[in-house]
Amino acid sequence: MAHPVLVVGMGGSLRTPSTSLAALRVAIEGAAAAGADTEVMSLSGLDLPFYTPEHGIPPAARFLADTIHGADALLWSSPTYHGSVSGAFKNAVDWLTILADRDPPYLSNKPVGMLTTAGGVQGLQAINSMDFIVRALRGWSVPLVIAVPRSTQVFDPDANLTDPSVAAQLRGLGAEVTRAALQFRAEGTCDYAEGQLHDGVLGGR
Repeated sequence: MAHPVLVVGMGGSLRTPSTSLAALRVAIEGAAAAGADTEVMSLSGLDLPFYTPEHGIPPAARFLADTIHGADALLWSSPTYHGSVSGAFKNAVDWLTILADRDPPYLSNKPVGMLTTAGGVQGLQAINSMDFIVRALRGWSVPLVIAVPRSTQVFDPDANLTDPSVAAQLRGLGAEVTRAALQFRAEGTCDYAEGQLHDGVLGGR
């Protein structure tokens, strides 16, 4: 019997509590419910130094790269800061240059689901930034994305998600990433039939 696919979530913010980390954990629940093994890598827990190519590779960056490379699929989550991802998130993906010499390199053959939380209404800007990064690292962006605007309206002060419809969409993203990973394992590629694509942007709330 084939072992389950591994879906690794990476993200959150350096603040506590973190709505983007809470949203990531809900999406990971969806992946687990769809049959995946799961792991969450909180950026605040990794304690990564700033990326610089001139110095050696710190243990935290090696651990990040090894975990990402071992995953079948990824879920990425970042808060939206000034129209893009957070500095901590960008620093983490900069360290993934370690994967250049792996076989296959970078994020090859890995579906990546993307989500973000925003205090305002511009969450898709961070999604677009993540999409550019995924493509640069040779990954496959899952078309379903979840941008949660006005996060104070759907998370309580302790970053607990209080809106069941948002939770259902986040879990749906986790399930879709798992489906894509299983198709990659079986067929070496991933496609989306008509009707599979749907709007995951929680705008207009």
